[in-house]
Amino acid sequence: MAPLVSISGLKVAFDGTPVLHGIDLDISTGEAIGLVGESGSGKSVTWLAALGLLPGKAKVSGSVQLEGRELLGAAGAVLDRVRGRRVAMIFQDPASALNPVLTIRRQLCESLGLHRGLRGEAARAEALRLLDLVGIPDASRRLSAYPHEFSGGQVQRIMIAMALAGQPDLLIADEPTTALDATIQAQILDLLSAIRREFNMAMVLISHDLGVVAENCDRVAVMYAGRIVEQAPASRLFDDPWHPYAQGLIGALPPLDGVRRRLQAIPGTVPDPRALPSGCAFAPRCNFAGDGCHAGVPPLAPCDDDRAVACLRPQRLPVELAAE
Repeated sequence: MAPLVSISGLKVAFDGTPVLHGIDLDISTGEAIGLVGESGSGKSVTWLAALGLLPGKAKVSGSVQLEGRELLGAAGAVLDRVRGRRVAMIFQDPASALNPVLTIRRQLCESLGLHRGLRGEAARAEALRLLDLVGIPDASRRLSAYPHEFSGGQVQRIMIAMALAGQPDLLIADEPTTALDATIQAQILDLLSAIRREFNMAMVLISHDLGVVAENCDRVAVMYAGRIVEQAPASRLFDDPWHPYAQGLIGALPPLDGVRRRLQAIPGTVPDPRALPSGCAFAPRCNFAGDGCHAGVPPLAPCDDDRAVACLRPQRLPVELAAE
């Protein structure tokens, strides 16, 4: 079965500095994929580039296809029909994504009119249904409220409602639980999971929270310095990571099984994209790097039926052993 979205060789450069170095990623209908990695690894830029939302100075190349139709370089009118209607995105800072001087009704109805042609009372009824769906109390009255009259968790729910207004096939959730307390985080994630199952909607979850990704995603792509370095089913990646960077991320998680063990720390920091090391970008921080690791960039290559790793020396070791 052909993927819903297929990204191939996606590259992005700002002012001549490459920040994405050839991203390959397929997403199937109804599938949930997690994107993880330290800040600056290129997670958000990947999807901003895919949807044509980067500033004009960005140089973007490669291919992004939606059901076989190329989006990179497509006319603005084509992208307007895709964004929101076929692919929706929840941005990192929901408060800044809403217009502070317009009511929630005005903003929801605008999206409903643009993507589904709903006007007047039909748009109001659907806006009310969406607020009910995402759990906004007293939705009929609060349609007339402004963004500042809602809590952080409620604003996030409103952003989800706006993303669902176009009935998209794919939802990009960029750090959807940032700055929310644990209880509200759980509610938002449960809501996203329930909506995805109800509508058979694909989802990309961009997050620093590996626990959130492990519980809510079918497959995970680990990004480092503008590349995907490991991709595998979520259960396999978290039980048995192969790339040393993925091992380091998972090794830094506090154990949930009650067994006491020393947490792993990854030395150093993500390299500046203007001064990447030669060869594998992770080699200077890797406990297993050899001479060959500094000579060339390892491609993302299949290791078995459902895992791909970009490493010359993938380590199939338990996380606690890899940390020693």
